Parts: sequence; structure tokens; C-alpha cells
Amino acid sequence: MVRYTKEHKQETRQRIIATAGRRLKRDGIDGSGVATLMKDAGLTNGTFYAYFASKDELVATAVSDQLRAQHANIVEQAAPGRAGLEQMVHWYFSTEQRDSIEDGCPNAALLDEITRSTDATRQAYTDGALVLVDGFAARLAPHDPPSARLQSLSLLGVLAGTLQLSRALTDRQLADELLEQGIRNALALLDAEQHN
Repeated sequence: MVRYTKEHKQETRQRIIATAGRRLKRDGIDGSGVATLMKDAGLTNGTFYAYFASKDELVATAVSDQLRAQHANIVEQAAPGRAGLEQMVHWYFSTEQRDSIEDGCPNAALLDEITRSTDATRQAYTDGALVLVDGFAARLAPHDPPSARLQSLSLLGVLAGTLQLSRALTDRQLADELLEQGIRNALALLDAEQHN
């Protein structure tokens, strides 16, 4: 029997989480079985329970990981203040973001399923979403981020909902126009907060 180091086990666990996050965004929570998720990670189905107690635990962990990665890759990399918010809006409503579901936003890919998920998954989502929202709020109202939290949560709703709708449309021109309108709507929401 081969014994692995703690580092190897942690790397393997992280690989399962990362590949599961991509698969979940592409095929959905219900459309992704344990066997498929483990195959994506290059592991056998039988090793799953060495890392997770249940699929629900993996889903909650993957959702949390995806939101943490989105925050690190987008929010933390953006410029401070209003310029950073505009950067994030333009990135979010890009055709690349829309067309790459598995590499894109977990909000737009999984929100409808998270609503029907376990309390643990919904809590993992809530915690991760609020980190994103607080990153928006810190740019929207740098001297009083809590005052902008609700407005920032509304911004996240505009972003995710518009992207979901754009992904669902079969008319590519209309889908592209919707992304452009999404930019205008999101910036108008930011302007409304600036004037309050």
C-alpha cells in the first residue's frame, strides 16, 4: 500500500475541487456525478470518500473555491475606486466571459441550482458572494463600504442575470447587444449610487 504525504493529499484534494468547479459550471450540479467529477481529476470513483464525505460537501467546497478564485482574479486585480468597478463590469460583460462557461463566473453558471442546493452549499455561496460584494462596495464607497453593500449586491444581480440571459439567447447579435446594454445598465447603477 502506497502512503502519500499530507502535501500530496492536499494537492489531490485541491485538484478535485478545481476540476469539479469547472465541470459544475459547465454541466450543472445535477448534471455532474461523482464518477465524472473524479474522472476529470484523473482519479477513480473509489477514492472520492478519502477526500469528501459526500457530493454535497464537494459541491459546497467547489462553489466556495470558485468564488474565492473569482475574487482573487478579478476583484483583487482591478484598479481601486470607480475605475476598478468599470474594469470589472467590462470584463464581466465580455464575449469571452460569456462564451467560456467553465472558466467564467460561478454566479451566472450556478445561481439557479444553488438556490435549490443544501444549506451548506447556499452558505458557501453566500459567504463567497459577500466577499465579492464587499470588494465592489469598497470601490463604490471607499470611506464607508457598508453603506454601499446593498447597491453592490444589486450590481452582482445585474451582472449575473444579464450574463445568464446572454448565454441563453440563440441570436448571437442580440446576445452581444445585451452585453453592451448590460454595461450601460451596470454603469448607470454605479452612477446612481455615486449621486446618493
